[in-house]
Order: sequence, then structure tokens, then C-alpha cells
Amino acid sequence: MKYCIKCGHQLVKRSLKHEGMIPYCVHCEEYRFPYANTAVSIILLSPDQSQVLLIQQYQKKDYILVAGYVNQQESLEEALYRECSEETGRKLLGIQYLKSAYYEASNTLMCCFIGVADSVSLKNISTWEIDKANWFSFTEALQVIKPNSLAKHFLEAYLAYRKNNPLILING
Repeated sequence: MKYCIKCGHQLVKRSLKHEGMIPYCVHCEEYRFPYANTAVSIILLSPDQSQVLLIQQYQKKDYILVAGYVNQQESLEEALYRECSEETGRKLLGIQYLKSAYYEASNTLMCCFIGVADSVSLKNISTWEIDKANWFSFTEALQVIKPNSLAKHFLEAYLAYRKNNPLILING
């Protein structure tokens, strides 16, 4: 963050006790803590938890996870249920938080969850937002998911996690 979000003046780094060097606006005489967009992604599992749903969007060939931005006044969980319903037509039987990662290209904190879909039907897929959607075994998913992407990072983290941890779903 280089400029004040209130007045537009260039920020300088100033020490703040117990916080370190923080951007500071000398015009407003206030610290400006960094901010980022917030989005959710989901490792959407089939009801029997043997497959994962991957999608293609916006005429790109890469498969990715279902994801979307969190709206104002919306919780992560509300955004997740909304995005899943809007994009896939599926309802979630439950979710579990997995992990988060920062995506620099869009200044976005991506929060990834694991979820179980109510069915494998793809008849209500959003055709204006999703070009293609398919259920894949985990082995297949690792082969087709976008290389070097957060989607692949999250899927690999889930597969490592599931080896030693049961999935404990909560309802939103």
C-alpha cells in the first residue's frame, strides 16, 4: 500500500509500538494497516468423498476449484454456500476449513474449505460462469488441475491432510 485510502497522499513507514513498521499518512496523521480482498475456494467432494469437482471458466483451458469473492457483510461460510449453489447448482452437506493463502496477483486472501456436495449431478451448472465441470478421482485431479496454482496447492494440502485426519463437517 503506497497511498492513503482516505486522502491519496503518499504513505511513509513509521514505527508503531508492538506492530513494527506500518504505513502512515502524515496528512491524516493516521496509520493505514494493509488490506486485501477476501475470497473462498472449495474442494468440493462427491457424496461418497471419492471424487473432486473441478471447473473451467472464462474460456481458459485450466481446471481449477470452485471459488469466488466474499461480498460485504457476508461471512466466509455464507460466501462458500452461495458460490457453490450459484456456480454448481449443488447444495453443501457440510464444510470444514482447510487453510488460506495470499494471491498477490489480485491482492486476495484465499480461504479454502473442504465440502461435500449433495449429489454428483451437474445439470444445474451455471453456464454463464462455468464453461465445463467434471468430477475427477484424486489422481486424475492432480494431473489436470492448473499447474503451480493455488488450486493445486490447496488440493495437495487436502490430500496430505486426509491421510491422517477424518473429515469433520459442520453445517453452515
